[in-house]
Formats: sequence, C-alpha cells, structure tokens
Amino acid sequence: MSAAPAATQAPSGKESFFKDKDKPESVRNSNIVAAKAVADAVRTSLGPRGMDKMIQSGNGDVTITNDGATILNQMSVVHPTAKMLVELSKAQDIEAGDGTTTVVVIAGALLDAAQTLLQKGIHPTTISDSFQAAALEAEKILEEMSSPVDLSNDELLVKMATTSLNSK
Repeated sequence: MSAAPAATQAPSGKESFFKDKDKPESVRNSNIVAAKAVADAVRTSLGPRGMDKMIQSGNGDVTITNDGATILNQMSVVHPTAKMLVELSKAQDIEAGDGTTTVVVIAGALLDAAQTLLQKGIHPTTISDSFQAAALEAEKILEEMSSPVDLSNDELLVKMATTSLNSK
C-alpha cells in the first residue's frame, strides 16, 4: 500500500499547492478584461448612430469605418481571449453576413455580468449553467416572436436586404 506523496513546504510554511490559489481568479479576470477591451473598441460603432473609427495600419494606411468586422480585422490583438472575440466576429460574418459588432458587444456585456457575479462569490460553473439556461429561454422566446417570410413578397425581401446592406 503506497502512501500519497507529502506536500512540500513553501518558505512561508504553507503547503506549496496552496501558494497559487489566486492564480485562476487572476487569469479569469485577465481574460475578461481583454475581451471587454475588444468589445469596448467596437461598441461605439454599433447601430444607426454608430461612430466611425479611424484606423492607421503599421505602414501608414488609414481606414475610416464603422463596420465592426473591418475594425476587428485591422486591430492588432495579442491576448488569446481577445483573439477569440475577433474569431467570434468572423464566424458571425461567415454564418449570417451581419451582426459582427453586435455579437462582440453582447459577449462583452455577458462577460461584464459574469465578472460582477464572480466578485459576489458565485461559482463560475453556476454562472455558466445560468447563461446556458438563459440562452435556451431566449431561443424559445425568439422562436415565438418570429414569423415566416413570404419569399414571393419582393417588397419585404428588398427591405430585409437593405437593412443588412446599409451596415456594409
């Protein structure tokens, strides 16, 4: 019968596996801050009153746009979590062709809410499970609110296309 290995003593006298107990919280906070920074960068460009952003590339080229996908693609993002939000925006563009800014702003808002809940001592798994339940409920509500599209109604199709094209 083998005994479990003894914990080594840290210089402070505490067992070594307790010395980094704040590290997961620190990493989680760093990830949230990085993602919120990306969301904040595009938030003011959202909607019909969205502001234009002037972006200067490394070689001096200047781009003026309020398109979230363009802003995110031209940002030099280093943090892995921030890169995930840029990839989220790209996936939204591929899947729907629109909503790139909205999806990043919503993700930033959810992370902001999660950070508040974490600071109140709520376990991350509880927060995640609650977000999943809320997403399922939102999907049900949206399904109830939706109405079928009559593809023979040219006027409606033009309005729908115009809405999407006005954001590009």
